[in-house]
Amino acid sequence: MTTYGDEGLLRSPGDPQRVTFLELFFDLAFVVALFQLSHGLIQDLRWRGAFHTLVLLLAVWFIWYGTAWLTDRLDPRRPPVQVVVIATLIGSLVIAAALPEAFGRRGLVFAGAIVALQIGRLLLLKLALHSHELQRDLIRPLFWSGVSAVPWIAGALTHDTARSALWTLALAVDYTAFALGFPVPGRVRQPTSESPIAAEHLAERYRQFLIIALGELILVTGLAFSGSGFALDQNAAFVVSSATTVLFWRIYIYRAGELLSAAIATVAKPARLAESASYAHLLMVAGIVVTAVGAQLVITHPLGHTRPASVTVILGPAFFLLGRAIFEYTVFARVSRNRWIGLLLMAGLAAPMLHAPPLIMALAAAIVLSGIAAWDAARARRRPPETPSPPGRRR
Repeated sequence: MTTYGDEGLLRSPGDPQRVTFLELFFDLAFVVALFQLSHGLIQDLRWRGAFHTLVLLLAVWFIWYGTAWLTDRLDPRRPPVQVVVIATLIGSLVIAAALPEAFGRRGLVFAGAIVALQIGRLLLLKLALHSHELQRDLIRPLFWSGVSAVPWIAGALTHDTARSALWTLALAVDYTAFALGFPVPGRVRQPTSESPIAAEHLAERYRQFLIIALGELILVTGLAFSGSGFALDQNAAFVVSSATTVLFWRIYIYRAGELLSAAIATVAKPARLAESASYAHLLMVAGIVVTAVGAQLVITHPLGHTRPASVTVILGPAFFLLGRAIFEYTVFARVSRNRWIGLLLMAGLAAPMLHAPPLIMALAAAIVLSGIAAWDAARARRRPPETPSPPGRRR
């Protein structure tokens, strides 16, 4: 493999920050992954199934998240970086295919694919950066990928509670090591919060992943509706679910969604703000995945009996609103009152909605989202456009 120096693979300040077609192509694997997660959750709405879905979502997000940061630092137009991205795409499809049985008979396939991706792409980059200083920096993430590989593989060789515990440990190692800049004894580390980033590129990558999640919600809604009897109540459920999807988009993009790149550019440690925004997006994506499960339940049985577990997924927009509130704080260092009011209303709906059919519950959640969107629109007309003022901005 041809070797490249720093100037060959790293982004330079003058390089375009727009997302490449290769990165958009890479994202298609995660449409499949999110669909598999929502499909798996609807098969098991108990606490056990919810926890398994959370573990799998965190694993999937870490793969996408790590690749987004990799292409933010390295130039995805370069052949070695393209090889790494395409290899990650293929590995991600294997992970997506194994998701439904990850806590069953395909646990080793799932964990093995994660470990192979984590270690394999770093080794490919080491070959491309032979004898360069950046190549030596890869030793730290390689070390921690090797550490987390132990509980990943050990968990795949066990069952039930032990697998859940070991994979949770593996995720804790991965996320903590990334946040701390992959510290290794005897080696100088650069904290993740101080890493250079391309603000416009990374902000666009977050927006695109959220669009992928909304696409998964549209896919689930469409498939559930196509399998329905097109009765009047099912048609109404389809309209409510479609409206919820549109409201998610509208609430997300209003101001904070448009200004993330500008907010990143105004702070002294831009990577720290970008990392905080990533966790807010993860929570919003989780809310959308849960809402997709609720949409399928509502369209399939709009006037059926409501179980406690059904309340949680039909009111999935509450998770989205919480993530959106965190995201707003990341960009503006404050949270609008309508976000908190919306969350309180969602929480207040839970108990009384146990006695209402799923369609009424979904309609109530959509009305709350409509109120938030209308509030945002009214505020936009009364006030001039805001500028980002994130925590830690440069004075």
